[in-house]
Amino acid sequence: MNRQKGGKGKRTERGTKDKRFANQGQRPSAKQTGAPAASKKAKSAPSDEIRLNKYVANSGMCSRREADVHIATGLVSVNGKVITEMGYKVKPGEEVRYDGARINPEQKAYVLLNKPKGFATTTSEGKGRTVMDLVANATSSKIKPIGRLGRNSKGLLLFTNDDTIVKKFTNSKNGVARLFHIELTNNLKLEDLKKIQNGFKVEGKLIEVEEISYIDGASKKEVGLKIKNTGNTIIRTIFEHLGYEILSLDCVAIGHLTKKDIPRGHWKHLTTQELNTLKML
Repeated sequence: MNRQKGGKGKRTERGTKDKRFANQGQRPSAKQTGAPAASKKAKSAPSDEIRLNKYVANSGMCSRREADVHIATGLVSVNGKVITEMGYKVKPGEEVRYDGARINPEQKAYVLLNKPKGFATTTSEGKGRTVMDLVANATSSKIKPIGRLGRNSKGLLLFTNDDTIVKKFTNSKNGVARLFHIELTNNLKLEDLKKIQNGFKVEGKLIEVEEISYIDGASKKEVGLKIKNTGNTIIRTIFEHLGYEILSLDCVAIGHLTKKDIPRGHWKHLTTQELNTLKML
């Protein structure tokens, strides 16, 4: 009995020794070293929150040091509340305004696409092929198209995340004009062309265009139409109201921007000069 107990004791000692050697070469646990255990917060994924001064600086308004001054003087608000706290962090989806104007921490991007037929102008998924597929690799910024071109329409379409530029286009009176090359199934009568030029009402709403004219060297089925409205529905309304069907619709210019050097289905970033001119329109 005593021998058996002794043998059992040796086995226990040897097992403990083996276990000790097995732990060699492994990182000691917090319990073994006496160090405090890592908190769950330290192990969690990085937060999507961003410091307010960095948010303001990333928007391109100013440097981070200057942002601190603007925050301290009460020029910055989050969700309508003025924030003067230096360490304040902005959560995803919150609305940040600087001196009353909404700002975005993303780098501003301006992409001009020469849209082909067969692509819907939408940012929604499940709509088949969309213009967003064509500019997917243009920038990491969350750009959206300004205005619309129908799936079977083609031509220039401008994308940006700059709210100032978007507002410039959506102002139908002082906005940016777009020039369309339109082909109809029938010749456009001169009297109807003048009617469009002078403006007329459809269901009580006045419809006006900047210019309209026949295309030099082409049949009376083809016209050039300049309009500040951002959609192409209004164009179809104009001709359908007068009894014409549009065969082809092509946006050939947006303000001073043209399709030069942009093959169909391709895009380009606006140059500094093109952007500055656009802002001055």
